[in-house]
Amino acid sequence: MRNKKDMNGPQPDMPHFEMPDPEKAKARFGKVIKVIVAGGVLAAGLFVVNSGLYRVSEQEQAVVTRLGKVQDVKTAGMYFKVPLIDTVQKVRTTTYGIPIGYVANESYGENGYAENIPEQSLMITSDFNFVNTDFYIEYRVSDPVSYLYNSRNPEDILENLAQAAIRTVVSNYNVDDVMTTSKNKVQSDVRDSLISALTKADIGLEVVNVSIQDVEPPTKEVMSAFKAVENAKQGSETSINNANKYKSEQLPAAEANADKIVKAAEATKEARIAEAQGQVARFNAMYDQYRINPLITKQRMFYEAMEDILPDLKVIIDDGGTQTMLPLESFVSERTSYNAAGIPVPSSITGNEEDYETTEEDAN
Repeated sequence: MRNKKDMNGPQPDMPHFEMPDPEKAKARFGKVIKVIVAGGVLAAGLFVVNSGLYRVSEQEQAVVTRLGKVQDVKTAGMYFKVPLIDTVQKVRTTTYGIPIGYVANESYGENGYAENIPEQSLMITSDFNFVNTDFYIEYRVSDPVSYLYNSRNPEDILENLAQAAIRTVVSNYNVDDVMTTSKNKVQSDVRDSLISALTKADIGLEVVNVSIQDVEPPTKEVMSAFKAVENAKQGSETSINNANKYKSEQLPAAEANADKIVKAAEATKEARIAEAQGQVARFNAMYDQYRINPLITKQRMFYEAMEDILPDLKVIIDDGGTQTMLPLESFVSERTSYNAAGIPVPSSITGNEEDYETTEEDAN
């Protein structure tokens, strides 16, 4: 058995830890913070420099907008923008070209080919002939702001304006001039017309040059279709002319007939008015005489009426001075005639003088 001394034996040495100095730890932490801050500042600076600096080449212009509002237009050079606030849009100012009337591949002009577009190339001249014309329009951006913000597709607008200008100009020349002697004049007129149209459109593009690439007569199929259209047009014009001729012939006769009817109606109206006025005048004159001597006037009116109604009737007037024997049959027949006509029988037949008596109140 081991003794107590052996059991306890020598003990191993324990490691010794020293407490860190607070001041030294604080200094080390401060250095770390400074390094982190310096790194952040350096990274932010690199970001600002990398995103803020931009370069505009010789064939470009840059439009600078700040929060959506145009601030400036920059030409060639190095510039700085505010990151996340300013926006730069670069526009190339080199010369571009648009073919009108054909589509060319990349090697056109060397060993390539051009495909004709009849919808664009087919034109009508002033002498009503067809001609295929191919144009090439050279243009460039003249105003970057208008180019970017005044229209959505300025190139499409330019192409449409060019087609309209070409059709207008070609329609002022005959087919021989377009194909031979007046090519330069046609090119110049198209250029002037297109420049004026682009100025009004204000899409930021300008014309550099206009050139005719090719001019040739149309195909037989197109010519036959054109002749069919012309024949239909001439037939329509003939029908219109015939209708106008018939109108010019019939309208004066109808107007004369209408004028004749109107004048006849006016003459009838005037005659009726004159007749009515004459009857009124006669009635007024007769009424004046009637008021002066109603009995005589009444007798005269009666006799005049009898002459009109019974022109062949024999009337016997007796002054009443002597006794006269008259045939009864004549009185009966005369009374019957008066009764049939609805006229009062005079006293010369009835023997009653009261029939002649009247008063002014009865007349009224």
